[in-house]
Amino acid sequence: MIIIVSIMLMVLLDWLVRHTLTGMAMRAISYNRPIVPLMGVPVNRIISMTFAIGSAIAGAGGLLYGLAYPVLDPYMGIRIGWWAFIAAVLGGIGNIRGAVLGGYLLGAVEIFTPVFLASSTYRDSVAFSMLLILLIFQADGDLRTADFEKVSELSSLREKK
Repeated sequence: MIIIVSIMLMVLLDWLVRHTLTGMAMRAISYNRPIVPLMGVPVNRIISMTFAIGSAIAGAGGLLYGLAYPVLDPYMGIRIGWWAFIAAVLGGIGNIRGAVLGGYLLGAVEIFTPVFLASSTYRDSVAFSMLLILLIFQADGDLRTADFEKVSELSSLREKK
């Protein structure tokens, strides 16, 4: 049930961001916030919606985690927060599908590290080593989103010639 609900939430979030007007407004605000109000987008309402959606997904994730590991601890979310950060950096900040792929990669690290290193205590060190290596060689993340500003600058340079 946990896997099915989490996959449904990931697909729903991806659909929301890619195929709705609210998602288009979210992406527009993240790309160029000063221009978006000039196009009639209510920026404060979209930002509030974004935080509400993120909080709802975080709450659902906490509930699913609590179902899988029923131990109540004040620090129970710290490790998950670090792993979510690593997954987002691996996938590229701002890329939902990349963050999902980064999460699956980290899940594979968590499963296979004890198999190959004969100890489960190295899981976090392997994950943080992956993060450090990625940040050293590719500081923008593994699956970066396209940089549209550079493309428009290139096309304007071609038009000037």
